[in-house]
Amino acid sequence: MAWNVFKFCTALRALGSIMIVVVIGIVGVSYYSLVIAIYGPALLHGGTDTFVSLVVLFFFHFLLVMLLWSYSSVVLTDPGGVPPKWGPLRDEEMADTDPLVVSGYGTPDLDANQLPVVSDTTNQEIRFCRKCSQFKPPRTHHCSVCKRCILKMDHHCVWVVNCVGALNYKYFLLFLLYTFLETTLVSLSLLRIFVAFFADGEISGTPGAIAAIFITFVLNIAFALSVMGFLIMHVSLVAANTTTIEAYEKKLDPKWRYDLGWKKNFEQVFGTDKKFWFIPAYSKEDLRRMPALQGFQYPIRPDLYPLQEL
Repeated sequence: MAWNVFKFCTALRALGSIMIVVVIGIVGVSYYSLVIAIYGPALLHGGTDTFVSLVVLFFFHFLLVMLLWSYSSVVLTDPGGVPPKWGPLRDEEMADTDPLVVSGYGTPDLDANQLPVVSDTTNQEIRFCRKCSQFKPPRTHHCSVCKRCILKMDHHCVWVVNCVGALNYKYFLLFLLYTFLETTLVSLSLLRIFVAFFADGEISGTPGAIAAIFITFVLNIAFALSVMGFLIMHVSLVAANTTTIEAYEKKLDPKWRYDLGWKKNFEQVFGTDKKFWFIPAYSKEDLRRMPALQGFQYPIRPDLYPLQEL
């Protein structure tokens, strides 16, 4: 009999809380090793040491702020749930004549909690969740840990004690990006100390500080390598306008209906305003005119469904 780890929901939530402490702990030991033990005191050395220390400390603090901002955003932002008693609005005449309905957009006059059922030719019918006992929009999946349906669910992440879905997926990607950049910076900045440790070179500092530097380097290089692989995977998912769950589902669908081309796929997650691409926020204009950012409605490929172009 196969074990289903998602049945242990309480244990996973408790593990997630521990992971937050782990993240804070890694940030703390990294800050001590890089800022307090090495590059902070080096500011007083003068010459090249001072310049290098200024550069390292500037980028370290900038990336740290962006990392913590993105992390707190993905932890505290609701990934997007289906409103109670949400249901589709059937209107066959509208579906036959309105290209926005067929494309999955609905009509501008519809409320946010009512969308039309698109025709079977688009293959994105409104589905029914037996666990929640209600309808769910396209690209929505049920999370066994959160015990509810999540809009455009990617996965449940114990590191953020939250689901990653339509409303916080961008924040999660930025968290991965800034974590990779920060851990890479810390690893490179401590590399010479790490090499000197094994080369029997002279290392200044107390035994406790040297131990903290050693642990910091090992942790950061490990996280940099693991996060890099995870980041590459999610970049490929964004480029194809799919999620981790959908990546398995679409194996049966060689022509993914939501693949609009890499540029538009990117905008479906990050928005069109370039000023907001690398911060965990969206412009009001993007939120107003891009239904995909709300998690209920998504455009589909016009070449697969010519009816959209009529």
